[in-house]
Amino acid sequence: MGQKGSAGVVRVIGQEADRAARLLHRAREARLAGERAAVAPRAEIDASWDRVARSGIDPGQSPESELLRAEEIEHRRHSTVLGEVMPVLRAGLASIADAAQQIMVVTDAEGRVLWRQGNSAVMHRAHDICLEEGAAWAEAATGTNAIGTALAARAPIQVHSAEHFIRALHNWTCAAAPVRDPRDGRLVGIVDISGPASTFHPATLALVDSVARLAEAEIRTRHLGAIERLRAVAAPILCRLEGRALAVDSHGWLAAVTGMPPVDRLPLPKSLRPGRVWLPSLGMCRVEPLPGGWLVQVADGAAEGAPRRVVLDLSRPRALAVHLVGPLGTSTQRLSPRHAELLYALAVHREGRTASELAQDIFGDGTRTVTVRAEVSRLRRHLAEVLAHRPYRFGDGVEVEVVHPEHPADLLPRSKAPVVTGARRGPAPC
Repeated sequence: MGQKGSAGVVRVIGQEADRAARLLHRAREARLAGERAAVAPRAEIDASWDRVARSGIDPGQSPESELLRAEEIEHRRHSTVLGEVMPVLRAGLASIADAAQQIMVVTDAEGRVLWRQGNSAVMHRAHDICLEEGAAWAEAATGTNAIGTALAARAPIQVHSAEHFIRALHNWTCAAAPVRDPRDGRLVGIVDISGPASTFHPATLALVDSVARLAEAEIRTRHLGAIERLRAVAAPILCRLEGRALAVDSHGWLAAVTGMPPVDRLPLPKSLRPGRVWLPSLGMCRVEPLPGGWLVQVADGAAEGAPRRVVLDLSRPRALAVHLVGPLGTSTQRLSPRHAELLYALAVHREGRTASELAQDIFGDGTRTVTVRAEVSRLRRHLAEVLAHRPYRFGDGVEVEVVHPEHPADLLPRSKAPVVTGARRGPAPC
C-alpha cells in the first residue's frame, strides 16, 4: 500500500452511504496504486487495509475458500460455548435480519462460519461470495470484512461496500461483534449481520453488539448455575476434610473452600489430571475430579516437588511466559508486559531489589514504590514458591534462565523500562 490521504476521513452515515462508498472506492484504488488520495478511510479500515496488503491478499481475487467438511462443522459446533447461546442469537438477530433482507452469520474464533440464518434470497446470493457454512472469513483469507476485521481488532466493526479489500465484496455491507467467554475472557467467535450494500443502516452495528453482549450474559448465567451445582456436590465433601481444600470448576472458578481464605479463581494448568499436581499458587496438591470441576487438597508441608528452575521466555513479544520446572514436571504462566519487566529485572539482579530499586528499574523513578509493591504482590499470587521478598528476589536454590529474542532490539519492544532499554543497546546481562 502506498501513501495515505490526509485531506479528510470518509465515514459511512445514513443517506450519504452511496456517496461515501464512491469516495472510498477512489481512496482505495489510489492506495493500491501507491498514490496520495484526497480522502482516507476510517482508522480501523485503514489499519485493516495495511494488514491485508502485507499478507499478500489480491484485491481482485475471489472470496472463495475451501469449506470444512460437514463432520468438522458439527464437531466445532459442539466444541464451542456458542452452541449453548444460539437460541439467544437467533432470537435477537435472525428475524430482524430476515425482515431487513440480510442474514445472520456466526463464526468460531478462527473465522470459520458455523451457522447462517436469515433472508432466503440473500442466503442464495451469499453462495456467490462463499459466505456459507464452513467458509473461512478471517482477514488472512478474505481481506478486510466485518468478521475478519472484528477478529483481528477484537472489537465491533461495520464494513460497507468499498471498505472491503476484495472487489467482489463491494456490493455487500456487514456488521460484526466479538463474543467472549466471561469465564476466562477468551474470544470464542463472531456474530455478524451481512446483506446487499443497499441494506446498509448505521444502527446495525449497535444491534449486533448488543446481541453479542446478551450472549455473553447468557454464558455468565449458565456458568453461575454450574457453580451452584458444583457447590452442592462439593460442600458435604469439604465438611469431612481436614486441612486446606477447594472445589473449583474446570476454569478454576471457586465453588467452595475450607481451611483457607476464599479466592475468586485458582490458576490451573491447561491439561489438569487427577493425582499429585504442583500448583504455583498453592504448592503440592492432590487433585480429584468432581461432577463439573475438581477437588483440590493442599498437601501442606510437602516441599519435595517445589520448582527448582525458572525459565523466563521473552523470545516472542506476544507470548510472554514463565515456566516453572520441578521434579513433577513443568507449569507455565502467561505474563503481562509489566510482569515480564519485573521478572526480567529480578533475573538481572539475582541479589535482589528493594521496592525503590525496582521502581527505578521499571519506571526510572525510585519513588513509585506503591505501584511496584502492588504488581509484585500480584505476581506472587502465582509464583509464591519461587519469589521471595525483603528484598524482592528469586528464592535461594532456584535456577533462573532467560530466553531472549534472536535480536536484542526485540527484547520487550514496547517497554520503556530502563532495565530493558539498557539491555537492548548491549549484550544481554543474563
